[in-house]
Amino acid sequence: MSREEIRAGASLASIFALRMLGLFLILPVFAIHAQGIPGGDNLTLVGIALGAYGLTQAMFQIPFGMAADTYGRKKVIVLGLILFAIGSAVAALAADIWWSIIGRVLQGAGAISAAVTALAADLTREQHRTKVMAMIGSSIGLMFAFSLVAAPALYAAIGMAGIFWLTAFLALAAIGLVTHVVPPAPPLPPGPKPAFREVMFNPSLLRLNLGIFTLHSVQMAMFVVIPGLLVRNGDMPVASHWKVYLPAVLASFVLMVPAIVVAEKRNKVQPVFVGAVLLLLLTLLAMWLGSTSFAIVTSGLLSFFVAFNILEAMLPSLISRIAPARAKGAALGIYNTTQALGLFVGGALGGWLVQHFDAAAVFLCDVAMVLVWLVAALTMPPLPARRSAAMASASSGHGILEPKS
Repeated sequence: MSREEIRAGASLASIFALRMLGLFLILPVFAIHAQGIPGGDNLTLVGIALGAYGLTQAMFQIPFGMAADTYGRKKVIVLGLILFAIGSAVAALAADIWWSIIGRVLQGAGAISAAVTALAADLTREQHRTKVMAMIGSSIGLMFAFSLVAAPALYAAIGMAGIFWLTAFLALAAIGLVTHVVPPAPPLPPGPKPAFREVMFNPSLLRLNLGIFTLHSVQMAMFVVIPGLLVRNGDMPVASHWKVYLPAVLASFVLMVPAIVVAEKRNKVQPVFVGAVLLLLLTLLAMWLGSTSFAIVTSGLLSFFVAFNILEAMLPSLISRIAPARAKGAALGIYNTTQALGLFVGGALGGWLVQHFDAAAVFLCDVAMVLVWLVAALTMPPLPARRSAAMASASSGHGILEPKS
């Protein structure tokens, strides 16, 4: 990777990290905070307050992605971060659960994921794109792990309003990164944009969108039952669960690196991708058969995070490689929308299954979903040939792709 590509990856990963840290810090403590505000005794409204962010994210990812194709990536990212900061301020000032919901709706309206990943694709060569997507994905995982440890201490020190104000500050800091640190975006490619339906129903893109929907459905469904299994199988109190999650997440980042290197340096993207889906399937099978074993559940978490992080890095990279140049933002908007829908469906389905059956039923359903995805991955057409650096530079007109002297 060139110095500019490293700068692009690190700065865009930092933008994601600042934004996601603010979100993750809320999750472990909001339900406790809500008990002390008007309307917070209604658990349905508390759930809506937590989930409203994801719903508006799903609604606005495609419009923001299409706007990024028309008006430029950076303008859309800054607008989204401003909306996110405003929503955080509204939530910080909320006097009841309804204003908390409004704040979360506004936070979610700043749907910048498609624009950020499209900009990452613009600023990197194809042979290094998965590494940059891995940097972004790893930053999100690290913020999630950090929030599990930091949220209770921050809540005790500054309260929920303080956490929301901190979230607003982090969003404004991310704007500074966009305007002063992220390399200049290359000009948008000339020519007419493809029709939206051509992007929406492209068979290869549909397979990848099925993949991200499945991956996040499985993740959410799993975490409906994992906390209970750690308590029941290992007699581990909820406050200590980070001792399982944190090592698993950190170790998975180390273990995913060889797979990413093999995929990029040896041009084995499709075999590594299919292998990661297969690893996910085998992990879920083991957790289904051993759902009463603390050792299998905890080791399964490590294996799950390895597969999850590889796939989380490769999927947006593949989307950007297959999507038409003038519609990368739209394609990534559709991708991020299906991701958000997967989170919603996985949480709802996992809750219904564990209520009416048991934890094993959740894992069995996950196995069935990933099996369908594996078939789709195996039947995916070969990827288009990767362009050389010189061709990429000529088509983009951006110096970041030029060979270094």
